[in-house]
Amino acid sequence: MKFFVVLLFVFFGELLLQMGDCHKKEKRIPQRNEKSKQKAAGQNKIRATDKKMKLKVPKLRKERIFLDKELKATFIMTQVLDKGRFQKPAETLNLTIGQSIELRCKGNNIGWAYPSYFNNLNNSRLSIIQQQKYSQLTLTNTRAADTGEYSCWVILCDGLECSKDDLKMGKTYIFFADPAELFVPSTNYFDIIYLRSDGPSIIPCRVSTPLANVTLHREIPPQELPVDGSLISYDAKKGFIIRQPNLKQKGVVHCMASLQGTPQISSNYLLLYTEAPRGPPSTTIAASSNAVSGGDQVNMTCTVLGDPDLQVDFTWKYPGQQDERPVIITEKWRLIDQNNGYTVRLSKSMLYIDDVETIDVGDYICMARNSIGETTVATRLFFHY
Repeated sequence: MKFFVVLLFVFFGELLLQMGDCHKKEKRIPQRNEKSKQKAAGQNKIRATDKKMKLKVPKLRKERIFLDKELKATFIMTQVLDKGRFQKPAETLNLTIGQSIELRCKGNNIGWAYPSYFNNLNNSRLSIIQQQKYSQLTLTNTRAADTGEYSCWVILCDGLECSKDDLKMGKTYIFFADPAELFVPSTNYFDIIYLRSDGPSIIPCRVSTPLANVTLHREIPPQELPVDGSLISYDAKKGFIIRQPNLKQKGVVHCMASLQGTPQISSNYLLLYTEAPRGPPSTTIAASSNAVSGGDQVNMTCTVLGDPDLQVDFTWKYPGQQDERPVIITEKWRLIDQNNGYTVRLSKSMLYIDDVETIDVGDYICMARNSIGETTVATRLFFHY
């Protein structure tokens, strides 16, 4: 019996020792977790360091914004040469007629400008192709008339609104020399040049080669005009520049050019002097009669006297307009010399009614508009009993 009790005591003692070991093992597990937590905390600190580095990005953006204000213009034009060679075109290029020219401008949306001579022609010699990264202008079988400035620019669009990017542009002036045609051909045989006291005037005697010697001549009395570079100067890209126009310079002139051969004469130019104010139309209106009877005929005349270089557009409003009352409207204009020798533009719009009825009684309103502004005048028509 005692032996049995001893065995039980030993058995329970071993059991208690095993339970103690298990308890100690369970306590070690949290210690390992604490170490892993410390390690994880250390990893979080590294990540926090990464976040601090990212906080410096806005400072870089501020620096970029500051630099944007001081950006310089980028020249985006290149000239394509033989065998796939490229070069930045010079400010002025001197070529001969018959040569082809290819220009490229970097960008996926490019605008071009070239001599207005091409606007009046359906000409396959000039082509513009927009590629993915650049726009290509090609001109073949060139002529003296092609002489002029060729320019390009990047187009910036925000929705439907687009504008030029002034920082990304390119341009070059190209002379296409033709010994048989020194003057760049003009579409008009007789051009009118307005001399203004408030700024220089240009007689557009441009040449196809800057090597030509060009002089300015008056028709009546026949004489060569002095070109001293002060009052009158010459630019092969523009023509003769009259820096201080005055009334004594009015008249008919022409240019003469020579280049190792017989002199050539340009078109004639009529110089007119004007001091008409550059503003909205100075407008008046008058009726042939304001008091009418049934069956009468009547004219309403709207008159503008102003700047000879500004076109005037007329619009009428009259009593029978909504009922589609038949009226006849005619317009005309001409240049006139005033007594002081100044030239002005006389523009008229006339509204004519052949058979007056009661529907025609009321206000006749004329609106005259030019590129600067608009003026409205009115007169009233009534029955005379």
